Amino acid sequence: MPKKTVSLVLGSGGARGLAHIGVIHWLEEHDFVIDSIAGSSMGALVGGVYAAGKLDEYEKWVRAIDKLDIIALLDLAWESSGLIKGDKIINTLIKLVGDVHIESLPVRYTAVASDIQREKEVWISKGRLFDAIRASISLPLFFTPVTKNGITLIDGGVLNPVPIAPTFHDNTDLTIAVNLGGKVEAAFDEKKKSRTEKQSSRDEDITTRIKHFIRSIKAHTSDVADIDLDVYDIANQAFDAMQGTIAREKLAAYPPDFSIEIPRNACGTLEFDRAEEMIALGYARAERSLQPLLK
Repeated sequence: MPKKTVSLVLGSGGARGLAHIGVIHWLEEHDFVIDSIAGSSMGALVGGVYAAGKLDEYEKWVRAIDKLDIIALLDLAWESSGLIKGDKIINTLIKLVGDVHIESLPVRYTAVASDIQREKEVWISKGRLFDAIRASISLPLFFTPVTKNGITLIDGGVLNPVPIAPTFHDNTDLTIAVNLGGKVEAAFDEKKKSRTEKQSSRDEDITTRIKHFIRSIKAHTSDVADIDLDVYDIANQAFDAMQGTIAREKLAAYPPDFSIEIPRNACGTLEFDRAEEMIALGYARAERSLQPLLK
């Protein structure tokens, strides 16, 4: 019996996107063939790494990083358009994955970014893979925007956090979408409270550590304006809520064959040090949502 082919739609949502890895593991373990990927933001990143055949290497790397490693990858831009340039992150990933072009990938791949000036999605399905990923992950206020062919591009999740439309003409058996903006679940708030209570003085949250990092730089830089990263945290929470609303509308208008929901409070946007937990969550939610496929 031939294996079923899948068009996989991977949504945006920061560190929650590590759940995409668990979903991919479930599909592979149950003999599904991922023939096409469309992704926004973190979905574009994980999907692109998978399409390049380097997901195992990426997973080992992201499972090993801690909060200080994350901070080391943040190259401050000091620009009004964004805090982080993103060059260090992208160059690190290129060393890990290779500087490949989308046209050479064995899996059809589309990264979705947002042209905010024209209020339209931009689908990127050719050119350098990490140019496409960098455009798609340009989280407003945090990453500086990307200019491509004279167009300013920001995070794909601004206009389409679950980009199903690029898969409409795929000749696959199933379309499966992973929404990282699912409804809030109280259990995750309880886990967050428990983690906060157990944190020691050496285990500060990432926002505090970034603030210390910024202050250490400012001590040697007299012309840098003060930055309050609490503003970024609030903005990210608002962005998550917005994406959740847009995602529900997109999924209602263009329903996939199956949808996997990851609660938007499962982890924070920048909590990439929780890779093991998020990967396991993605696998568990795939197991729950895709059981009918095994019957």
